[in-house]
Amino acid sequence: MTKPMEPTLEALSNPFLRYFAATRPAFLSVTFVGCLLGLATAASSGISIGPALATATLFFALMAHAGANVINDYYDALSGCDAANTERQFPFTGGSRFIQNGVLSLRATGIFGYSLLAAVVPAGLWLTAVSASGLILIGLAGLVVGWAYSAPPLKLQSRGLGEFAITAGWLLVVVGSDFVQRHGFAFAPVAAGLGFALLVANVLYINQFPDVKADAGAGKNTLVVRLGVARARWGYVAIAMLAYGWPLLMVLLGHLPGAALIAVLPAAASTAAARQLWSRATQPAQLAPALKLTILAASLHGLLLAIILALPWSGPV
Repeated sequence: MTKPMEPTLEALSNPFLRYFAATRPAFLSVTFVGCLLGLATAASSGISIGPALATATLFFALMAHAGANVINDYYDALSGCDAANTERQFPFTGGSRFIQNGVLSLRATGIFGYSLLAAVVPAGLWLTAVSASGLILIGLAGLVVGWAYSAPPLKLQSRGLGEFAITAGWLLVVVGSDFVQRHGFAFAPVAAGLGFALLVANVLYINQFPDVKADAGAGKNTLVVRLGVARARWGYVAIAMLAYGWPLLMVLLGHLPGAALIAVLPAAASTAAARQLWSRATQPAQLAPALKLTILAASLHGLLLAIILALPWSGPV
């Protein structure tokens, strides 16, 4: 099977398509799933879902994620880690390659990323006006996490804290989507969303394995760099166990319906990915199947849980 072609200016001569592609739209799917999960927790609580509010929430959550993706490319280009990454597994690791391949300049990428994040602010204020004031806290926290993941002075990923940031960010997506409909805070989206958020964090975690040499050389001390490849394999297993253990605990405590156990089925994909990572962790070219399985596990878990909670027979959360 041939590897996907990296972006070129010739292939993206249309400016609109060029900037759209720079957001890495294929990877925005986890935010789409997170929003669906938040809407499902609200619906499971008996709240009537407003289609206009739901659509606006989804659109602006995707915009925030897109902005974070572009900002990450910008700061990884500044550090030099993407340019030095010869073992990348495109399109999963090593950045979008837009800057490195001359599709967008470093300056244009930075302006675009910050413009996307800035555009979310008035949208968030409008959603707050039609929902409740607490949404400001959720939105502000989400923007800070998206920015601080890559940007100095915090550079959370470079300090080995990227997984915590990603878990917090995608839990906020679920909580925020629920909040807009509920007009208040509840434990339901946390019960449903934390396992999903941990699985999204595992996507970012496993992506660090092919990039470990380039990251270390650029001083980007991710958790995999800090632990070393051999020990870091245990981190993938630990995150997956926490992710699937959380919904099991929530069912036992009565915070999720028994049917939510169906959403644990993607553990098979995570297990298969872990086995591949265990034997191929030092062989970046062989890791693509494990990267794909990890994305599949996160997306499928969130979708299954959203469907279960949205069904009328599932019972309230």
